[in-house]
Amino acid sequence: MECLFCKISKNEIPSETVYEDADVKIFKDIHPKAPVHLLVVPKVHIQSIAHLEADHSDTITKLIYTAKKVAEELGLKGYKLVFNVGREGGQVIDHLHLHLLGGWRGGEERKINV
Repeated sequence: MECLFCKISKNEIPSETVYEDADVKIFKDIHPKAPVHLLVVPKVHIQSIAHLEADHSDTITKLIYTAKKVAEELGLKGYKLVFNVGREGGQVIDHLHLHLLGGWRGGEERKINV
């Protein structure tokens, strides 16, 4: 059985997609913790950072670079990139994903739990 993010990546479940290419899909988090809260998801299924293999280095590079590119396109001057690893680390969906959080103004609260 495929996971939720695999189904979103294949457009079997709708999402508010912000960016997509052959390897990565970026969409809005349905429970945002910041004014801008996006999920950067590889289309290949990898359970978490803990399950990375040496041949996944291109995937991780692509996730981070694409997050940077989209943050620039959105005009974010500062932002957070967060990987949660395992249940104890706050990971809820068993598919590797990177949280891109930003869009705060002035003295807004920036303490987050994703």
